[in-house]
Amino acid sequence: MPQLIEHIDAIARQKQRDVLFLKFSDPDNPDWEIKKPNSSWNWESSVGRQSVIEWLNNNQIRWQSCCDVADTNSMRSYAGQIYIDVPFEETNPVYQQLLNYLENPDGSTRRPGVWFFALTLHAAMNNVHHDEPDFWDRWAESF
Repeated sequence: MPQLIEHIDAIARQKQRDVLFLKFSDPDNPDWEIKKPNSSWNWESSVGRQSVIEWLNNNQIRWQSCCDVADTNSMRSYAGQIYIDVPFEETNPVYQQLLNYLENPDGSTRRPGVWFFALTLHAAMNNVHHDEPDFWDRWAESF
């Protein structure tokens, strides 16, 4: 069944706060270089993604699929990104639990191929015009 997947910046504007999200890559290709023709990695079968989702579900942390920040100059396919519905607040105990699961104390990742990001509401507001009625329909007509 088709699914409408929101851009992460739209989610930030809806929530009116900074937001957290994850991207996933082949652990054997951590720099996101162009995939080699014989590579079998796919976000749908990513062990890193599956284990993160299982952990989020087991810890009753809400999440949803999301797309990258919207860009009117390009279109990208969904690549398994997920928004995590936890406020980006250093003192929030759920944020601390999430941070400890994803990162080492020095800030390096505990999970190869799992990339942890925060998008500020301030940055998301750069695309506030995307929220105008019919913006994307008008954009598609001239794409």
